[in-house]
Amino acid sequence: MTHRTRFNFAIIAGIARSLMNVAIGKQWYGLDRLPLDEGFIVVPNHYSEIDPIVVGHLLYNQNIMPHFLAKDGLFNNPVLGAALRGAQQIPVERAGAGAGKSLVAAKKALDSGNAVVIYPEGTLTRDPDLWPMKGRTGAARLALATGVKVIPIVHWGAQEVFPRYAKSFKIFPRKKVKVVVGNPVDLSAFAGRSADKATLEAMTATIMKDITLMVQDLRGEQAPDELWDPAAHQQSAHGRFVERGSDSSHKPVNRENINNDAGTTESGDLQ
Repeated sequence: MTHRTRFNFAIIAGIARSLMNVAIGKQWYGLDRLPLDEGFIVVPNHYSEIDPIVVGHLLYNQNIMPHFLAKDGLFNNPVLGAALRGAQQIPVERAGAGAGKSLVAAKKALDSGNAVVIYPEGTLTRDPDLWPMKGRTGAARLALATGVKVIPIVHWGAQEVFPRYAKSFKIFPRKKVKVVVGNPVDLSAFAGRSADKATLEAMTATIMKDITLMVQDLRGEQAPDELWDPAAHQQSAHGRFVERGSDSSHKPVNRENINNDAGTTESGDLQ
């Protein structure tokens, strides 16, 4: 990573970290599980739009420069786009000929010994209770192609600061967010296999199982027996599925009586 890139990232991180320190009390666990001096893939859970700041804060404080796979629309903003490009964050096209370019850029970052953050759910979870939902295969594809470690990092509490699709922050009283770094996902059974659909889906299921079990332990609640599948509920694969500012906060619901409404879509969230 060049000095210019580090400088650009330091500006972004300095602003974000200062805001996080004011707004959120943090509790970090398992920092000794983060690999040192080698590239690795980070796979977090995803339920709030400030999740990348939560995860990025932890990594940056351990002198690890995270490279997020972010929706390409963010790079169209003149100010934010320039900052993201300067920090060598990775744009993701969800469709079309450019969809695979992000994985090429991610592999380059890994080869340079950096961390690449991929949200395997592909967007904010649609699960009504904010549990991890069925994953997409991008993280598995990159892991199979590179053989690097896949490290789950899960957190809980960010929804109290910025609920899913909220319009504003809830800073007072000061909230607490717990973040846990897990052991590498055991993907040894897939080593040397081709990147066919069955292999990638099985790898993704293994990744999501580890994430879900960690979230279950962190929340102290029983996770659903099956991951929420947006397709089974006629929901869009990415973007918002409810209007911003509507009541989509974490509340117990009857999961069997959910309205199957795809709602509003946009070219969505971090990948």
